[in-house]
Amino acid sequence: MDISKDQIATLLDHDLHASAQMLGCFLVSSTSANPETSPQLKAENLILLGDSLFRDREYRRAIHTYKQALQYCKIIPKQNSTSARTSLSSRSSSPSSFNASAINENEVKFKIASCHSSLNETRLALAEMEGIPSKARTLQMSLLMAKLFRNSRHNRYAIACYRECLRNCPYVMEAIIALAELGVAAKDIISLFSQVCSFENHTISLSPHPPENLFEFGAYPTTAIFITSYKSGRTPFEHIDSNRWLQRYVEAQCCVASNDYKGGLELFAELLQRFPSNIHILLETAKVEAIIGKSDEAIVNFEKVRSLDPFLITYMDEYAILLKGKSDYTKLNKLVHDLLSIDPTRPEVFVALSVLWERKDERGALSYAEKGNILLSLKRPEVAVIAFRGAHDLRADLRSYQGLVHSYLAFSKTKEALHAAREAMKAMPQSAKALKLVGDVHASNSSGREKAKKFYESALRLEPGYFGAALALAELHCVEGRNGDAVSLLERYVKDWADDSLHVKLAQVYAATNALQEALSHYQAALRLNPQNEAAKKGLERLEKQMKGVDPDAPEEDEENEVEDADEEPDEIELLRE
Repeated sequence: MDISKDQIATLLDHDLHASAQMLGCFLVSSTSANPETSPQLKAENLILLGDSLFRDREYRRAIHTYKQALQYCKIIPKQNSTSARTSLSSRSSSPSSFNASAINENEVKFKIASCHSSLNETRLALAEMEGIPSKARTLQMSLLMAKLFRNSRHNRYAIACYRECLRNCPYVMEAIIALAELGVAAKDIISLFSQVCSFENHTISLSPHPPENLFEFGAYPTTAIFITSYKSGRTPFEHIDSNRWLQRYVEAQCCVASNDYKGGLELFAELLQRFPSNIHILLETAKVEAIIGKSDEAIVNFEKVRSLDPFLITYMDEYAILLKGKSDYTKLNKLVHDLLSIDPTRPEVFVALSVLWERKDERGALSYAEKGNILLSLKRPEVAVIAFRGAHDLRADLRSYQGLVHSYLAFSKTKEALHAAREAMKAMPQSAKALKLVGDVHASNSSGREKAKKFYESALRLEPGYFGAALALAELHCVEGRNGDAVSLLERYVKDWADDSLHVKLAQVYAATNALQEALSHYQAALRLNPQNEAAKKGLERLEKQMKGVDPDAPEEDEENEVEDADEEPDEIELLRE
């Protein structure tokens, strides 16, 4: 029995991607062994195999397979590839979609970018997306680009891409929320709805069950929009109550993003009158109520959400914290049990479990300290202080003192940080780490750097192998312009200790003094010791630009050409639609 592409496509359509992957191996093997097989057929088969790998979350293998397909696309006769590009509107950009009659290279690049995005490789994903011409990008592609730009902190470009999404479809809720969070005014977001031109001949169905003869515009669960042929003479906006509810939603999100919580709650309440028992609005309302301290009201709304959808996980970590605050451990225990049975890999479940663990080990300072570390990593030092103070009250150890000092410094409470550091030094006079804490506080102020130097040196005399003090002293040397002293100190340490953080710091100092070959050597040494060292990876990337004579802090030329400042509407539109 011959293997056909239709058989694999059918398996993919039924989400049987493991079977599709195995059958795809047979298909690719059979065409590779036949020298008469056309490059286009080989490419089509590889794309199908790549789709099955993508669906099975084997992203590295999917990328490799898709790139093999693109290599075959390069040798397909020109007339074939030309006809392939004309099929853009007849295919979905979903990684599982496939049209046996043609290959769209832009969609394959999009699939590669999606794989990189799933692996958190933002830079590589952007590089793939930038290879797709602006006018060939679908809504889904534009949304991915917006997210990638935002993840890489190119907010101007992210805003431009999110705006383009709303110009094409005003119901991309993710874009609305993102624009609000990025500081775009409500009136500017709403003005984009009037620019919609691609919906002139269509109506929008917001029903969760699509009508017949329909295609899905976008594959994101929170932005599923269904479009059918529009046959009446009215515009889409007249058909959906003039979109007044959508404008209110935009205003509500902008209020919340600008910390106008009262205004946001009023607008959410208005929306709930129009859409009663709307789970999304109830969640947004409960989240805001939790932020402003209306715990009882927030708990009521969270409970209402759980009664409507007992399998929902979004914001359930907030609910768990509220239950802990009310000492309602019966409900907290049941909530955590339910969440673990739904999806134990979600971060909300981890936070809820931590809250419950804290309850079960009330005398364990470790739980408070761990909570403080989590909050500090989330850039919430004011709240982290409370957690570390709880740990300190239970057990005044080095962990709680370090947490207090770092949290206070994070929001410029130098006096409080110094008090905690001195307290640690008095409690542990023979601890090099306690001495370093005092040095860290002094180092945060330019007038205290000489004192910081003395404390770091004292810590190293007390414990010569304490890398933390060595790195801090090296950083202080660099800040004071004593790069030679920093190099001498670090070189002395790397001779005796194999530690990736020492190599990274030494590489950074060499790079700052333009000793690029030495910097390269130490970045490579750091990665040999720890291939997952993110600081080494990023430093090596910057160094490669320096060695090419490129300013590592300058914006990418492609990015400058791709989009203009988001505030310059005409230029932005022209660039995005070229």
